[in-house]
Amino acid sequence: MIVYLGEVDVFADLLTEVRANGALFCRSIMTPPWAVRFENSASLSLYTMLRGDSWLIPGGGDPVRLRAGDIAVTRRPAPHLIADDPTATPKIMIHSADSWTDAGGHRWLGPHTCGEHANGPAQLLTGAYQVVGHVGERLLRALPEVLVVPAGTGPGPLLELVAAELADERPGQQVVLDRSLDWLLVGTLRAWFAQPDVSPPAWYRALADPVVGAALRLIHDEPARAWTVAALAEGAGVSRAALARRFTDLVGQPPLTYLTGWRMTLAADYLRAPGATIASVARRVGYNDGFAFSSAFKRVRGIPPSAHRAS
Repeated sequence: MIVYLGEVDVFADLLTEVRANGALFCRSIMTPPWAVRFENSASLSLYTMLRGDSWLIPGGGDPVRLRAGDIAVTRRPAPHLIADDPTATPKIMIHSADSWTDAGGHRWLGPHTCGEHANGPAQLLTGAYQVVGHVGERLLRALPEVLVVPAGTGPGPLLELVAAELADERPGQQVVLDRSLDWLLVGTLRAWFAQPDVSPPAWYRALADPVVGAALRLIHDEPARAWTVAALAEGAGVSRAALARRFTDLVGQPPLTYLTGWRMTLAADYLRAPGATIASVARRVGYNDGFAFSSAFKRVRGIPPSAHRAS
């Protein structure tokens, strides 16, 4: 389960750049034999069978079984196939949410819906994100290429609401779809991290610890503050030595090393903003000295902030 830490949820911080804005949803209705090949450039895609079973075949990977109600998430923009049989030949090639090539008589059956006819026994729902920020990349690195949350363990009830929303065009629909896709993704990742055979990243496990979780909250709440281990320990209610030892054991790095890494991740995104200067970004992440900030940025990310901004 996800742990909420006062004003700031560290998990939510990592989802800051993984947020729908113009959610890309598509419902595909098929009749066997069927196969859909996805060639879009989405960084993160979500799939579920609203009706019927299927196979998800990642590029170069083994087929993964998807039963009705299961939710799958793919992590990178690599071509992959979803079909009723792993050996099926694709009838639809999806290029984007509103661009596809058809070889089997499919057509638009309504808003966000394509297929041969509306009564096909297989119904696939697709949602896609384009992740552009470095904050979101920290979360993506914690995920496998394909993850599956079985039916009944994730945000299943929301799927019916999304399907009903897609069946007709209504005022404010895009806002509803954006928030629904966010809800589906967060609920799916939360359920996946909770599975007993999944090993969550260190930062996620550390959220449940009352001491380290409190220190993480302080760091994420005020990343620009001149934190010391002693100040973090006081906020967490333990000694300096106890926090340093416990934080390193659970997160895998000392508190101030984590702080610097988080600051540089934020800085990498801030530098992308129009009109951002190295001095202004340095101040936003707690550095009064632009040279010290540049040195830390290069040490953590491998290139100077000026080169990062230019790229």
